[in-house]
Amino acid sequence: MSEQAVPDWTPVSEDLGRLADAYGVATEYWDQAGQLVQVSGAVVEAVLGSLGLDTSSPEAIDAALEEKRLRDWRRMLPPVFVMRAGSDGRLWAHVTDGDPVRAWLELEDGARVDLDQLDFWVDPVEVDGIRIGEASFRMPSDLPLGWHTVHAESPGRSASAPVVVAPHRLDPDALVGERQWGFMTQVYAMRSTQSWGLGDLHDLADLAEWSGRDLGAGFVLINPLHAASPVPPMAPSPYLPVTRRFSNPIYLRVEDIPEFERLDPAVAARVEELASVLRRRNATSDLLDRDAVWGAKRTALEAIHAAGMDPMRAEQYDAYVREQGAGLLDFATWCAISDVHGHPTQWPAGLGHPSGVDVAGFRDEHADLVDFHVWLQWQVDQQLAVTQERAIESGMALGVMLDLAVGVHPEGADAWALQDVLAPGVGVGAPPDMYNQMGQNWHQPPWRPDALAEAAFVPFRDMLRTVLRNAGGLRIDHVLGLFRMWWVPSGFPAYAGTFVRFDFDAMLSILMLEAQRAGALIVGEDLGTVEPWVQEALAERGILGTSILWFEADGAGPRDPHDWRRDVLASVTVHDLPPTAGYLRDEHVRIRSELGLLTTPVEAERDHAAEERQAWVEVLQRHGWLTADVDLSTDDGLDEFAAALHRAVAESPARLVGVGLPDVIGDRRAQNQPGTDQEYPNWRVPMGDATGAAVLLDELMQGSDLVDRLTGPLRGE
Repeated sequence: MSEQAVPDWTPVSEDLGRLADAYGVATEYWDQAGQLVQVSGAVVEAVLGSLGLDTSSPEAIDAALEEKRLRDWRRMLPPVFVMRAGSDGRLWAHVTDGDPVRAWLELEDGARVDLDQLDFWVDPVEVDGIRIGEASFRMPSDLPLGWHTVHAESPGRSASAPVVVAPHRLDPDALVGERQWGFMTQVYAMRSTQSWGLGDLHDLADLAEWSGRDLGAGFVLINPLHAASPVPPMAPSPYLPVTRRFSNPIYLRVEDIPEFERLDPAVAARVEELASVLRRRNATSDLLDRDAVWGAKRTALEAIHAAGMDPMRAEQYDAYVREQGAGLLDFATWCAISDVHGHPTQWPAGLGHPSGVDVAGFRDEHADLVDFHVWLQWQVDQQLAVTQERAIESGMALGVMLDLAVGVHPEGADAWALQDVLAPGVGVGAPPDMYNQMGQNWHQPPWRPDALAEAAFVPFRDMLRTVLRNAGGLRIDHVLGLFRMWWVPSGFPAYAGTFVRFDFDAMLSILMLEAQRAGALIVGEDLGTVEPWVQEALAERGILGTSILWFEADGAGPRDPHDWRRDVLASVTVHDLPPTAGYLRDEHVRIRSELGLLTTPVEAERDHAAEERQAWVEVLQRHGWLTADVDLSTDDGLDEFAAALHRAVAESPARLVGVGLPDVIGDRRAQNQPGTDQEYPNWRVPMGDATGAAVLLDELMQGSDLVDRLTGPLRGE
């Protein structure tokens, strides 16, 4: 079936519907317009197939349902037990009916806690000819937070399983206080005179230090730093990485690596020559060239890696490698294999799985290359730590807030290393909405809910731990993905998908535990088709939501800023829309029209945009934030309008307020147009002013009238 082919709509049979429900696959859903949509049977069958289920006949469906019914009865303990502190939990243990059983906890610190058996009756079940009973044990409410291990024993049988005890709720008050504000920026687009053609971690530290010290900012929110392939062409989108756990070394400031000083003078001169060529590009408005930057930086980084390190640094490196464990080795191995064999479709068959014998042999044969990629991650980790330290020392409450992408490239490192817990043959995306009327398919393989639970959510935990190491906060893009995701089977158009449910309680609990241990704030991007109960579930756990001014509206028009939610990160715009100066000039309409992304006439879209602006003008003027005589047909009038919109967000009760860095320089160009790939230069636009001329960080940090106008209300001015 062609990617854009319209699938034949077939009804979902009763048996297929029962199997879909058992695995959390929706057969119907409510769209953004409030209409109930029936999912095609062909889509449901394809999604169930990605979960390894046979739906080819009624008998196969019955067999799959029976296997699902007996799965837990065939094991003594659940694959993982997740609970929140403050409430007792019930742990089941399956044994031959009538056999005695005992259970105890081994805590992280090595202490033992014997578990009391509960008087809780569950009817026995016959499993493979044996009558199996269920015993219940009380998991005490006062268990310490952490990852513990439960053990169970009965005559002739024993088992163990991880136990997760999460905080009852995160405490935003302790981290944020009444309010914090900060800039939101794409690091790569934010260059300085010393950048190598792209913004880097030193630039980020400078921005954080300046905005924290001079402007009173409490955080800086940045794009995902997730790694891309080390082999060109490097994917420009930070939201389509090869891994979400590890970072892109393109963000390293080469000169900040301590071993840079060990370079031979001739080699150092060659490195400076590479840097000077790229620095000349900083002052241009040319599209960003990641491949040129990475080619030069890799040459320099290989030379620094070869120079070695002193014993103290070597000990620090070894400690980092031990802490990151097998996940880091797998990622570095994937990078090394890519270096040697190119695109994964060109790899020898024996390298298809990380546990393969041929992969172990490759690691031995290319040990130095694997070590180079491990070493790169250590360097990024160290520079991120310095960045966060400088941010906090400047007075910031949170410091750097990282961004977690929805998923990964289907042929990337995570897709290889974590293939046993990812679903093949589907891509995640979003159903049709007002801004993407054909739906979206990001072609990213999702977690398999069943396989992730079987793995005790450890891959999810390990990713969070690594990402949170040097962050004061984490924004989770499309946080609905912890609850359900829009799965589009291969070959189907983006609108022909369905939702698949996840164990959100377990995933949120693990997120809360890892965030509390890291001392980090969590923000969920809860925009789009998100039911109120999802937002309530996040708020109940101390996870902040998101408010974007243009989306704060209902059937009656804009929602008064004073009535917005408190526990949110609020801003005027977001990276999937043009900066405010561009949005007010209909850039979002022009781009979609020129790229053929509209399903309604462009005139109607322009009329809607004009009505939207006018509705906000009335709100702003009613509160006195915009003068009554403003002339919106002029650039000065629209700039005044933009400042008033930022005033409106500042007047909301939002706990966090973000100000887009492009807004304080008057940039009008969108960084990304959802639903496009090569049609628009997504993620390649450098930071510039209203004319498109490059603006460097050095100049921005000197201050400007626009910086004062947009951030002044947040600083009590």
